[in-house]
Amino acid sequence: MIGRLNHVAIAVPDVRAAAALYQSRLGATVSAPVPLPDHGVTTVFVTLDNTKIELLEPLGDKSPIAAFLERNPQGGMHHLCYEVGDIIAARDHLKAEGARILGDGEPRTGAHGKPVLFVHPKDMLGTLVEIEQA
Repeated sequence: MIGRLNHVAIAVPDVRAAAALYQSRLGATVSAPVPLPDHGVTTVFVTLDNTKIELLEPLGDKSPIAAFLERNPQGGMHHLCYEVGDIIAARDHLKAEGARILGDGEPRTGAHGKPVLFVHPKDMLGTLVEIEQA
């Protein structure tokens, strides 16, 4: 079921400052910031040879990232995203194994324009896991 690691997401208080740090300190290639109102975040992707880093900044007061940053004001790792070949089959398998799918359990369009779901961190060793249709 599990495919390759698509990205590691890091919540940050200022996505532009974080992108500049990745560019200047690490010489990384970064995307322009993209607001995703449906998800309550602004994203920047850092491109690596084997995966991506997703920098997330809260977009609005109801952003799930805002609550994360209240607990972790300097930011930190927010979630891991794995690719799957069939997101519905992956969801059904996870649920059959006792994992809770966040939200209404139906895929939403993610930052890459592909269907995504999130698995409750208490069911994945304390780590929020995103699954994305490959």
